[in-house]
Amino acid sequence: MLGKRVLLGITGGIAAYKIPFLVRILKKQGAEVRCLLSPSAIDFVSPLVLATLSKEQVYFEFWDKKTGKWTNHVELALWADVMLIAPATANSIAKMAYGLSDNLLLATYLSLKCPCIVAPAMDLDMYKHPSVERNLAQLQMDGVSIIPATFGELASGLEGQGRMEEPEAIAEYLSSFFRDVKTTNSASKRILITAGPTREPLDPVRFISNHSSGKMGYALAQAALNKGHEVVLITGPTAYTLSHPNLKIFPIETASQLLEAVKANWNWASHGIFSAAVADYRPKETLVNKLKKHADQMRLELVKNEDILLWASENKSDKIVVGFALETNNSEENALIKLRTKKLDLIVLNEQHNGISGFGSETNKITIFDKDERKTEMPLQSKRDAAFAIIQHLDKIS
Repeated sequence: MLGKRVLLGITGGIAAYKIPFLVRILKKQGAEVRCLLSPSAIDFVSPLVLATLSKEQVYFEFWDKKTGKWTNHVELALWADVMLIAPATANSIAKMAYGLSDNLLLATYLSLKCPCIVAPAMDLDMYKHPSVERNLAQLQMDGVSIIPATFGELASGLEGQGRMEEPEAIAEYLSSFFRDVKTTNSASKRILITAGPTREPLDPVRFISNHSSGKMGYALAQAALNKGHEVVLITGPTAYTLSHPNLKIFPIETASQLLEAVKANWNWASHGIFSAAVADYRPKETLVNKLKKHADQMRLELVKNEDILLWASENKSDKIVVGFALETNNSEENALIKLRTKKLDLIVLNEQHNGISGFGSETNKITIFDKDERKTEMPLQSKRDAAFAIIQHLDKIS
């Protein structure tokens, strides 16, 4: 942490009382710390205390009403090596997700050139509310890292997940973050990633598809970009968006279109991560007009799509090819069969448990097998953290 510049954003939650301890820890580790408060944070932590501990001016207004001096939020954003927002309330998280900037902290966040890390803190029901989960997911897609809230006693008197992580753990997270940045490959890799579902049209209004949201593939793209790599993301229809100077996105719908996009970009790539949920079959015939209901039963003839993952492995040269295996039973056995038959360098086993892991969940329980069938088992974790672990694993073997 020596010499690292930490811009510490503090929003208006009771957990703000922990922040002076965090400032002291970071200063002892040699970091430079500047504190930036939302207007409501002043009710929870004293700017004087933060200024004394950080030995820096504390910022909370766009301009000084006594002197008329403007606070340059762009300059603050450029100064920082990382912005940490802790505690991050549901209100501030929502504003960040929607790009609002009604205070100095938010305006600075929108001007950042450096990474941003958020440590949420709120009551357990708020933390698990669909809107908060959706906003946190959006921040992750925007490249923000999340330090998950922990379980424990809350200000409401209830117990559950919602406590901001302790200052010591946050400081260690920051140390790990800078260690990872330091060890990022100076020569970036060129990673082709596939994401989301494919859709195989039956007629102009119907198609065959699956429940893939694309969240894992987009998280992989973001993790690779955060590690300094260049990324081509070939994506089926999803609700997610992503932008970065080192990112090119190719939207597709069908498995055939996915294969064409892979072939068009394969010479460029040094690695391929195939996380898309590709339809194995497509209708033999796509009708020009909508299929009408006439009989009680209908026979639909399907033909097999080309195996994109196998094509990539058979044309990989010195590339590393990573496949995914979403399984519901005999998981390890099926994943290892796929590893062998597709001639992969790595396979990521992802077990489908509705609401916990797999399609439609916020978390994944993954196991990584290398080509020698050695396995690395991961705990249940957010898809962002799982993606980061996969990219780290890829960096280690390449």
